[in-house]
Amino acid sequence: MKWKGGIILILIILFYLLFRPGVHYERIEIAGSTSVQPVAEKLAAEYMKKHPNVKINVQGGGSGMGIRTVQQGVVDIGTSSKALKTEEKDGLMEYVIGKDGIVIAVNKENPIDDLTKEQLRDIFSGKIRNWKEVGGPDAEIHVIVREEGSGTRSSFQSLIMGDVKIRSDAIVQGSTESVKQAVKQDPHAIGFVSMSHMSEDVKALKVDGVEPSERTITDGSYPLVVPFLFLTKGEPTGVVKDFIKWVFSPEGQNIIRSEKVVPAIANVSDDD
Repeated sequence: MKWKGGIILILIILFYLLFRPGVHYERIEIAGSTSVQPVAEKLAAEYMKKHPNVKINVQGGGSGMGIRTVQQGVVDIGTSSKALKTEEKDGLMEYVIGKDGIVIAVNKENPIDDLTKEQLRDIFSGKIRNWKEVGGPDAEIHVIVREEGSGTRSSFQSLIMGDVKIRSDAIVQGSTESVKQAVKQDPHAIGFVSMSHMSEDVKALKVDGVEPSERTITDGSYPLVVPFLFLTKGEPTGVVKDFIKWVFSPEGQNIIRSEKVVPAIANVSDDD
C-alpha cells in the first residue's frame, strides 16, 4: 500500500507540474552562425528575463546550417554572418540586426601591424608562405581558416580572395573562437575572426592602413564588413515577431553594441 501510495503521489506531483497554470512556455529555436551566436544568446537571455513564459534556445552550427534549417522549418530564426546569395533568399525574410568586421588576427609576438588586401590574398592562397616576404620574421606562415559553410569564411572569400582559392593545407577550425585560440597559441599563425570575438590576447591587423573599429565599420572605411542576420521563413508571427521587434528597440540595439557589434539603427561613434 505504501508503494502504491508513493506512485500516486509522484503522479499527482507530475500532473501538477505539467498542467498547473503559468508553466506553459512559448518557445523560439535559433541556430546558425557561431559569430552571431554570442549576440543571439545575450539577446535571448535579456528577453527571457522580461518574458518568463518564453524559452529561447540558441545554437551554432554555421551560417549555412542557419539558412538551411530555417528554410526547412526546423528552427524559427536562422542566423548568418554573410549576405545571402540569390538562390538562398527564396521565401526568407532578412533582418540585419547589426554589422560586424572580419578581423585579421595574428599572434601578439608578431611584429606586423598592417597588410594590404593583395598581401592577404597571397598569404591565404599560399603564394606568400614566409613572414619575411611581408616584412616579418623568417618563419613559415601558418594559415588558420574556418570550415566550408561558415559565413565568416564565405564573406572573407568574397571580400578578399575573389576567385582565388584558399590554400588547401590551411588549418581548419570549426568556430570563430577556435580560430582565435589557435592564433593565440602559435606565434607564426594568421587567421580571420569576427570582431565581436576579438580580445587582447591576439593582435588585430590594419587592412590597407585602416584599423577595425566601430567607427570604421560604421563609415565603411574598413574593407571587411559583414551583416549579422536574423532569418525567418516568411513573415514572423506571435512571440517570434515580438522578439525580433524587441531586438530593434533601443534596449535590444544597446545589447548588440555591448557585444562589440555595430547596431543596425543606432547612431554610433567610437567617442560615445
